[in-house]
Amino acid sequence: MPMKQSGSGDLTVIDRHEAGVGWIAYPDETMQRASHAVERDGDVWVIDPVDVEGLDDLLAEYGDVAGVIVLLDRHKRDAAAIATRHDVAVHIPSWMNGVEDDIDAPIERFDDEIAGFEVDRLIDNPGWQEAVLFDGETLVVPEALGTVEYFTTSRERVGVHPMLRLLPPRSLKRYDPERLLVGHGEGLDEDVAEAIRSAIAGSRTRAPKLYLQSAKAFLGF
Repeated sequence: MPMKQSGSGDLTVIDRHEAGVGWIAYPDETMQRASHAVERDGDVWVIDPVDVEGLDDLLAEYGDVAGVIVLLDRHKRDAAAIATRHDVAVHIPSWMNGVEDDIDAPIERFDDEIAGFEVDRLIDNPGWQEAVLFDGETLVVPEALGTVEYFTTSRERVGVHPMLRLLPPRSLKRYDPERLLVGHGEGLDEDVAEAIRSAIAGSRTRAPKLYLQSAKAFLGF
């Protein structure tokens, strides 16, 4: 199973709820890149999207696309293509750098709020810039947490990214969401806060088996 795929995808709908929907464009890839759209007063905001045939019809169920949001410096994905197709801008946190030059579409910056969400700066260093969104109900974490096997152990419903396990983002424990949306895998909508706190508490003593296998293969062990 490849880490990431390209070419013709297979739209797989996930995380459908009253205010939005998610999708995975390549369900057979290891990383299970997940994208999301949220509806606010008839406007649709698309988050860290991977494009796929049939996506526009899915988005149209919720309204007109008002903008595309990038929450992780590495998640440029297909933001420019989707923004251009819908004649909207790509929105990037004001403090995030090294992203704008790689996006061939109009850019708008945002600070502490967008699309009805509070915006928090989760990680900001030269190698990793990540923002999270929270509206009191839904928490969107694009990379620090994931639900796919690459992120999780057999004891976890959600896991901390393997590269962050020694120094997990403990500020995530302050949230008490009803729903978690992640950038890799399907989200959670039951006992979400407990799952997040458990993942952070055990991150330094556990590692996903699939990640260890991948690391050994890369190093030639």
